[in-house]
Amino acid sequence: MGNVQVAPCDLAAHVDEALGVQAVAFGLGPDEVAIRRQIVLRHLASPGARAFAAYTDDGRMVGFVYGQPNDRSHWWSSVVQPYLRDRGNDFWLDDSFVITELHVLPAFQNQGIGRRLITRITDTADQPRSILSAIDGDSPARHLYRHLGYQDLARPVHFPSATRPYAVMGAWLPLRRKLPAQAGEPGA
Repeated sequence: MGNVQVAPCDLAAHVDEALGVQAVAFGLGPDEVAIRRQIVLRHLASPGARAFAAYTDDGRMVGFVYGQPNDRSHWWSSVVQPYLRDRGNDFWLDDSFVITELHVLPAFQNQGIGRRLITRITDTADQPRSILSAIDGDSPARHLYRHLGYQDLARPVHFPSATRPYAVMGAWLPLRRKLPAQAGEPGA
């Protein structure tokens, strides 16, 4: 697959390329991509929004992540807030950096690209913690998030028009780079 580099990205200038990655990785149709294009551009206009992308040596985008400091007035926060409040976790909406989207093309998954993207972007955050939502279930994405230190804050969370429930997850920053030692291992 060659070498893949992760670098800051002007996502507004490359939104169609990024949505092409998301469409393949997340199974989106043309109508959903058109709607998400407007959403991404609106998010990127928020103060503190930033993005990173993963590129092959020939300049092909194979993954991206973007996020921003969380704002309780944003749609996502307004949907997840009652679920978090019910579990005593709504303080996570304050002073947090939200990972809005993270996608890697299937052919490039399981190579550490998603990990590199999310750690690079959260390393730039001024906030002490990060939050995100992921489809609720056993998946490579949820496994990655747990490995990095994210824990379930609320689940199941139902977004309007989403067919599957989600989990809201949170982690203190910086994200964990290695798994904690298991009992009986050196350094445990």
